[in-house]
Amino acid sequence: MIPSVYNPLVLSVIFLAPAYPGAKIIGGHEVKPHSRPYMVSLQRRNGSRMYAPYCGGALIRPNWVLTAAHCEKPIASGQFLRAVLGGHSLSQNQKSKQRLRIIKQIPITKFNNRTMKNDIMLLQLETNAKINQYVKVLNLPKGGITDMKSGTTCTVAGWRKTKTSRYSDTLQEVEVEVIGRRKCNSKNYYNHRPEITQDMICVGDRKGRADSCQGDSGGPLICRKKYTGIVSFGRGCANAKKPGVYTLLTKKYIDWIQSIIDLPLKNAEELY
Repeated sequence: MIPSVYNPLVLSVIFLAPAYPGAKIIGGHEVKPHSRPYMVSLQRRNGSRMYAPYCGGALIRPNWVLTAAHCEKPIASGQFLRAVLGGHSLSQNQKSKQRLRIIKQIPITKFNNRTMKNDIMLLQLETNAKINQYVKVLNLPKGGITDMKSGTTCTVAGWRKTKTSRYSDTLQEVEVEVIGRRKCNSKNYYNHRPEITQDMICVGDRKGRADSCQGDSGGPLICRKKYTGIVSFGRGCANAKKPGVYTLLTKKYIDWIQSIIDLPLKNAEELY
């Protein structure tokens, strides 16, 4: 977690808890196994050969994952990043799992880690994922999302924090609702610190019973059955007046994504 007044979230659907890596959703529930086949657990290996989860993401092409820019990790000697697909449990050695090495991190060049503007990043996988009943692509919204009406019900999922452990072993999900941008920027909410822009969306619970939190930043927000946003940041967890803030998948981001994934790798490397 970045030490600041508004901390990037690593998705935890929880409430009344501090923002740090966590487990089973408070205010949510375990999903039906493999009912979210696009979900990705991003993990980093240290020198001991043990992998630890650090963010979430969504598979948008067989060899591309979409996540948050603040999930970018420096890779030191002996460290590796991987994407785990098709898993419901983090600990069990399920036959449905695919573990693919991440070979390239491409955050958008305009990402600002102070204001959290443009918190979006693409990850290229070393090989294509095998698309099957356990692993599927999440379609990007055609033309992008302009906005979502206040009160719209959305869902967010991840291996997030609980009261009792750092991470949930199984995939969890919770329902949250959109909070209008004007209200989210008001004095009693974020008060423009930071500014909630047209490329962001506030989603939470008006009574502070559910939220996204640190543990799965980069995970997908689904509203009206569409891929709508990416878990970005918040202040604490399940604070009714400081709801989770998500990168909204507007047209400019869809255009940027397509400009990268439709280019040969060599050209993409030259641009970024």
